Amino acid sequence: MTVYRNLLIRRANQILVDLLIFGFSWVAAYFVRFEGPPADRSLEQMLWLAPSMIAARVLLFWVFSVYKIVWRYVSIHDAVVFFKAVAPLTLILLALRLFAPGEISFVRVPASVIAIEFLMVLLGSSGVRMIRRLANEAQGRDDLAARNRSKSKSVLLIGAGVSGNTVVKVLQQRTDLGKHVVGFVDDDTRLIGKDIQGVHVLGGTSDICRIVRDQTIDEAIITIANASSKDIRRIVDICHSAGLKVRIVPGLFEMFDDRVKITKVREINIDDLLGRSVFHLDKHLPEVSRCYRGKRFLVTGAGGSIGSELCRQLATMKPAEIVLLDKDENSIFEIDNDLKDRAEAGVTIHPVIANIKNGERLKLIFAKYRPEIVFHAAAHKHVPLMELNVSEAILNNVLGTINVVETAAASGVERVIFISTDKAVNPTSVMGATKKLGEIIVQNCAKRNGTKFSCVRFGNVLGSRGSVVPLFRKQIERGGPVTVTHPEMRRFFMSIAEAVHLIIQSGTLGDRGEIFVLDMGQPIRIVDMVKALIRLSGYQEDDIEVKFIGARPGEKLYEEILIDEERTRSTKFEKIFIAPPVERLNGKIMSDTSVLIDAAAAGDEDAVVRCFREMGIGFTRAEIN
Repeated sequence: MTVYRNLLIRRANQILVDLLIFGFSWVAAYFVRFEGPPADRSLEQMLWLAPSMIAARVLLFWVFSVYKIVWRYVSIHDAVVFFKAVAPLTLILLALRLFAPGEISFVRVPASVIAIEFLMVLLGSSGVRMIRRLANEAQGRDDLAARNRSKSKSVLLIGAGVSGNTVVKVLQQRTDLGKHVVGFVDDDTRLIGKDIQGVHVLGGTSDICRIVRDQTIDEAIITIANASSKDIRRIVDICHSAGLKVRIVPGLFEMFDDRVKITKVREINIDDLLGRSVFHLDKHLPEVSRCYRGKRFLVTGAGGSIGSELCRQLATMKPAEIVLLDKDENSIFEIDNDLKDRAEAGVTIHPVIANIKNGERLKLIFAKYRPEIVFHAAAHKHVPLMELNVSEAILNNVLGTINVVETAAASGVERVIFISTDKAVNPTSVMGATKKLGEIIVQNCAKRNGTKFSCVRFGNVLGSRGSVVPLFRKQIERGGPVTVTHPEMRRFFMSIAEAVHLIIQSGTLGDRGEIFVLDMGQPIRIVDMVKALIRLSGYQEDDIEVKFIGARPGEKLYEEILIDEERTRSTKFEKIFIAPPVERLNGKIMSDTSVLIDAAAAGDEDAVVRCFREMGIGFTRAEIN
């Protein structure tokens, strides 16, 4: 009974408010129309029709269930309900104005009065409810903020652009997160001193130490979604010197995954310090997606670091089918489940366990699934291990590549993209030599077939299988020492996601075996990467010993991306360059390949190395003191 009585009281209060709005709107419309009190007949019309208008408005609001709307939850959707409740009476007044006979001219209300009254009723009735909702939400935020104030952290946002604007808006709405934004810093001098979402831009990144001294700040968040690794390293160093914990918003490549949002602030990792690059991610994405939409793909090595990320990114481009081919059943199980969890609409996934060394098995797979585009990522890539397993490197990386490209060409595949490596340039390791030979095999096959072939060459990717980063982390967790091969050992680094995005772009180019070279930026000293990992782990550089143990078999001191014979040209993609096929390498070498494979099959590793040296591909064993 009490609940029913309270409901009646609330409805009565709502009707009373609306009565005031309806009455005021009707009278005010006349006052606006006549620029003051109406006179004579217009005054009589206003007073005579007022009770009917107010009663009709209330009745229509009841019929259209306006009084069932809870004021504190009124939304834009409810505006449609208000419009439906207000419009009928307005339409009746317009009809009477246009068609009522002269005998009842007192119901012919001026058109301007009708329009003004309609707008005032609509805005007044919906506006008063919206004001109630905003007041209720503001009170709720204030109450929640008061409860969380004692445990909230003061946050400095680094970057006042679009990402920073988004983050501060979310933090202001989500007071339950317990983060109070003290201010922004940004190196754009035009923003310094301005307010964004009510938050002041306190200075540039060089002012962080001063700002921390002047104010109580618990942590900093880098809110620059496209920040380069160089900028992140500089900002992290400044924040560490100021004693600030630093976090960051996801990078552009992480946001390929719809489940990763810009507001998912996370800890700084090694990819941020070494692997982030800045370029126009969305510039060519629609064009590339159109090239792949509706196609049937086959990815060899689909369970590996590069192969699995290839499958993830290809799945977002609305292909018809993706064949996941790998000899490792566990890795295929993982990527198959990952793609199914993402539930890409209309994409059929085929997990296939097979070894590329088995040419007959490959023929059956190609005949069954009829792929149109093949990414050949399957390979043994670990340099020191391949120095100890020379024959396996040849059979997998050379024979396997022959099987893939020959089967693809015979099956009428439209395009084959071979994933190569910077270690193929002037190779000093067996693995590098197999990749160089793989490029030559692709170029040779491209001359003889209608299938379009291309190679993509790049350096190390952070976080891949066999990467040194997990090893370094384990050594740091144990308290050291961290073992580094040589103090001047340098490598190119790129995140897996960025490398794969560029591979996919490269896959739309080339047709005669061209080698596409990815711009890896500047080489990074391995010892500098170790120091960064030590700092990220919460230690000072001097806390963990770095021990130099000498270069491993087959390793270069510096990796190369290009050689003099390969004069690069730019492409329409800003970080992809093209090196023309090296024609002089495609003659005698191909006739020697069968000898090389026979030696590997027989386990004669000395003959394999000797054959590599005699092939003329620039192979020499690395010697580093």
